[in-house]
Amino acid sequence: MKDLFVSLLGKPFGIVVFQLLEATQFTIYLSLIAFLGGGLIGVCVTAIRVSPMSRLRTVFAAYTWLFQSVPLLMLLFLLGLGMPRLFAIQVDPWFAAGLALTLYTSAYLSEVWRGAITSVPLGQHEGGRALGLAFAQIMILIILPQAFRLAIAPTVGFMVQIIKGTSLAYIIGFHDLMAIGKRWANSPVPGTQPFVIYPMMAMIYFSLCYPLSLWARHLEKRLGSTSSKGGAAAAA
Repeated sequence: MKDLFVSLLGKPFGIVVFQLLEATQFTIYLSLIAFLGGGLIGVCVTAIRVSPMSRLRTVFAAYTWLFQSVPLLMLLFLLGLGMPRLFAIQVDPWFAAGLALTLYTSAYLSEVWRGAITSVPLGQHEGGRALGLAFAQIMILIILPQAFRLAIAPTVGFMVQIIKGTSLAYIIGFHDLMAIGKRWANSPVPGTQPFVIYPMMAMIYFSLCYPLSLWARHLEKRLGSTSSKGGAAAAA
């Protein structure tokens, strides 16, 4: 495959393009790890934050506040550089980057999902209680189906932020698109100047993020119009 790029684009441009595209897969893998891991933790945090357990709600509200307040760059420094020095241990960049992005993602997704749940009108809860349903039944049968429609568009939109956030992982030695591109931009090889390499990297990030942005916008319009029709029908 590398030889194909070289034969089509020549040297060093063909090698640069091949390595940037090859490194893009690690950006995608890290984004998926952060989204899936953060989503699983976010579901648990959201469930506790909307539950009747007031003490646990306070604890996990603090969790959300903490990881929303600490910059992602600082999390990467602490887990990828600070923890190895503090405890004299080896920390794999995959582990450090994945954990930092997972914690960051879980805090934001849990807040998105909690907001969607709390935006469902209070009358829906009261109607469920009037029917004699328990809290869990009200959530599963009445609240969550409505909250899902409200949450799906911002959830998809946040995937764009995750992809862009992976670009910071190079500072702890993670070899993704940003790390490879920065290495080429700083190399003395003719034809790999920063004004050549960085626009190429920007186009790759754009090709990853723009479809998700369009999808999120489409979902927002589609589900928003559906909710409006449902609300108009209920009012009638």
